[in-house]
Amino acid sequence: MKVHYIQHVPFEGLSSIEYYMTRHGHDMSSTHLYRNEKLPSVNEIDWLIIMGGPMGIYDEDKYNWLKVEKEYIKSAIDIGKTVIGICLGAQLIADALGARVYKNKYREIGWFNISLTSEADDTILSGALPVNTEVFHWHGDTFDIPEGAISLARSDACKNQAFIFDNRIVAFQFHLETTFGSATALIENCGDELDDSEYVQTAHEMLANQQKFTDINHAMFSVLNALESRNT
Repeated sequence: MKVHYIQHVPFEGLSSIEYYMTRHGHDMSSTHLYRNEKLPSVNEIDWLIIMGGPMGIYDEDKYNWLKVEKEYIKSAIDIGKTVIGICLGAQLIADALGARVYKNKYREIGWFNISLTSEADDTILSGALPVNTEVFHWHGDTFDIPEGAISLARSDACKNQAFIFDNRIVAFQFHLETTFGSATALIENCGDELDDSEYVQTAHEMLANQQKFTDINHAMFSVLNALESRNT
């Protein structure tokens, strides 16, 4: 299987997803948009993974590659590829599917619970995630659920945490891929966002328990396994 991922900044890579893909023997390729690298033909890939970043989906004046990226994501969706988006990547998928993306009421950074919707049981991800689980967050924007998509999860700070479309397009506002190292990199590069507001934890709170990263990484592997089962 050929897996291509899009990276928006140097400090938000695949993290634990890379371990999974390497262990399963998949061919990996990447486009680092901040280096102005070119995207491959969408026909050459099987899966597309879109990572996070501190920019917003409407910041095309600052990041001229955003327009091309949006068109690429839409093409991947339209021709039947498996597409996974995380944080900014999820918002870009929502936009590609015609949904609104906007500022959330709260900035949500750190470890907070999500609750799965009852509709999640009707999808390929049924059983891949616990009904209630603590996950890692780092976002200020959110999205509406696109028409035809199924809402998967919510949290106290953010009503729409995830959705799935056609059992092959998955958008997660939260981060299951994050490791202790990648969380540290986020804190080092985006620490100015730690504003002590209601749903923003301190750096110490985020890094205090390394077992939490192991737990969410296992959940990420379960999600990837479920999506892979669709292709077998």
